[in-house]
Amino acid sequence: MIVPLLLMLLALAGLAVALILPEWRDLILLAGPVALASLYLLIRAWRGRLPPRPHILIDGSNVMHWKEGGPDIATVRDVVSILVRMGYDPGVVFDANVGYKVAGRYKHDQAMGRMLGLPADKVLVAGKGTQADPLLLAAARDLGARIVSNDRYRDRAAAHPEVMRPDFLVRGGYRDGALWLDIDPVTPPT
Repeated sequence: MIVPLLLMLLALAGLAVALILPEWRDLILLAGPVALASLYLLIRAWRGRLPPRPHILIDGSNVMHWKEGGPDIATVRDVVSILVRMGYDPGVVFDANVGYKVAGRYKHDQAMGRMLGLPADKVLVAGKGTQADPLLLAAARDLGARIVSNDRYRDRAAAHPEVMRPDFLVRGGYRDGALWLDIDPVTPPT
């Protein structure tokens, strides 16, 4: 982090000289881009020092049924938005038929990601003939993540005993038109 800071100071000094002394104006062509590049490196170094956000997975096929009136992808989008604001790094897993339910045709990871405002690597649509629940539970185990769902996964408890832990599954829904989640925001380290 010291090198980008020194580059930034040097570039700013060069810019100051170029602005004060007219015969050094061409220095702006070098000092300007160096200042911007060093600012970029400083920001990356600073962001790299932040602790990673905890992963949390959303059972998209469950959550999209939380509102009355059938499946609604906006419900999943709302949950994603709230979890991001609370300090989590959400991912979503869907059954293979999600596209048919929300758009009348098959939708892959990238298309569902666009609908949710998430990159494709944060969305998984189970393949045809593959159940999403085992994928979701295995991913949660691999990431050390919790799952947002009102499903209790009791039929999967033998292979995934973590579903019986009271802090593993995050329930949610709508009350009086407002979304609620049974989860606390991430507390930043001190």
